[in-house]
Amino acid sequence: MTQDEASGSRTGTVSARARAALDALEHLLAGMGTALLALLAALWLALTTVACLAGVGLLLLPSALHATRAVADRERTRLSRWGPRLISPPDPPPGLRAAVTDRAVRREIRWVCAHALFGLLLGLIGATLPLNAAHDITFPLYWRFLPESEATAALGWWTVRDWPGALAVTLFGVLTVAAIVFCAPVLARLQAWPGRRLLAPDPGTDLVLRVAELTATRAAALDAHATELRRVERALHDGTQNRIVAVTVLLGAARRALTRNPGQADAVLERAQEAAEQALAELRAVVRSILPPVLADRSLPDALTALAADCPVPCGIDTDVPGRCPASVEATAYFVVAEALSNIAKHSGAREAGVVVRRLDDRLYVEIHDDGHGGADERNGSGLTGIRRRTEAHDGTLELASPPGGPTTLKVTLPCGS
Repeated sequence: MTQDEASGSRTGTVSARARAALDALEHLLAGMGTALLALLAALWLALTTVACLAGVGLLLLPSALHATRAVADRERTRLSRWGPRLISPPDPPPGLRAAVTDRAVRREIRWVCAHALFGLLLGLIGATLPLNAAHDITFPLYWRFLPESEATAALGWWTVRDWPGALAVTLFGVLTVAAIVFCAPVLARLQAWPGRRLLAPDPGTDLVLRVAELTATRAAALDAHATELRRVERALHDGTQNRIVAVTVLLGAARRALTRNPGQADAVLERAQEAAEQALAELRAVVRSILPPVLADRSLPDALTALAADCPVPCGIDTDVPGRCPASVEATAYFVVAEALSNIAKHSGAREAGVVVRRLDDRLYVEIHDDGHGGADERNGSGLTGIRRRTEAHDGTLELASPPGGPTTLKVTLPCGS
């Protein structure tokens, strides 16, 4: 290995560690949010337990169990974004006794108690470490303006009275950054460990839910296939077929004109040629809508760049897709972006839009965002239902955030193999 290659390898390692540390801090902060909710659920469970001793807790128990399940489902969603998917178990059987004795409910209660303590503690550590590092690293810039009693390091254990002390605080801040880089991923895994262990359903439950999910996605795939066939049939019937009928009529008129009025035959043949060219153009458009040639011949980033260039709203493309994904996955991603950009142009009133595509391991992540007025809803016939069906047909996921007033963000995840 040459010196340049070794230097590039070290730079890549440092960059990877920095990205992993930032991701871990994000996980810790998100986990702190669910830990606060778990703390509230745990307090509600404790209040319900105390009330049961007075004989009125049975009235509060259903709401306490419902709150526990809601917080646990939120944690499952959070953990599923950063690793293997956690499927929510079935609802507990009716009746308080059956609900309390349900294995999944008992595990959720144990998780709420554990996450409310350790998850919150680890989240606070993840939140304070970067603040402490920023305080210490920038300390020489402002320490002389502080009262002597407040001129201390972030943890308050060292009072600074001279420049060497201030520089020593900065060095401690650099060491804190190094600790974040190396320790944050470990803290994030520790925070997620109780949820991974206690919120995962039993293997039998997981299999039953997975079979039901695959049955639903198979039905979605069949619906998407039937919808696509109807679209192609409608496009051929309403466009290309009518053009070909017009060509046939014009050719018949030209044939009759040759015997009756040869001077008009040339004009009729010219009209027939134009109709044939239009029919050919419409046929090519239908074929391209099934699988765009640029997608088959070149790559997904090239096809998306062409889509963005044709969008009436200024659209930026940011792609990082090493290698090729399966053709069906690329076609679905292309369809998602095309439909989303069409919706943006028609309904959003946006000034600009953006498309971000990433492939990480065995998944393709597609994000489309715009600065429009928001309010997108799958129920208003804006094409989002078709996007969801195509996505779920590939066992993918769709997330839509479009509050009134905007902005709108559509995220789609597609499994694409190793």
